[in-house]
Amino acid sequence: MNDIEKLLDSLSKSKFRGSFHLNKKMKEYVNTKGLDIVRNHAYDFVLQRLSMAYIPNDGKQTPTRQVHPVFIAQHACGCCCRGCLERIHHIPKGRKLTDEEIKYIVDVIMTWIKREVEFDKEG
Repeated sequence: MNDIEKLLDSLSKSKFRGSFHLNKKMKEYVNTKGLDIVRNHAYDFVLQRLSMAYIPNDGKQTPTRQVHPVFIAQHACGCCCRGCLERIHHIPKGRKLTDEEIKYIVDVIMTWIKREVEFDKEG
């Protein structure tokens, strides 16, 4: 089990983080679009909503409703705002994200999404 898997196992035990799941429509979206397209969306969302040093609406930039699977994953993984990224992933606020940090965040999001979709196939 890698570090991301261990992190996700830990976060899933949180009452708040563990309450997020993809609904049937979201899982169908992932299966229809494919993981590569969803990964591109995740990358774009992280760049647009999290990568800059200062975010005027930090803490409110990621929707909590079932709008897109990446948004739900961001909340489940603690990748929804710079405050959560700092607290959970130790990525400091107040500076632009590095390319390596962006890749890590997208990897965390995509690992969670894959787990959600595979869990549905097993269950």
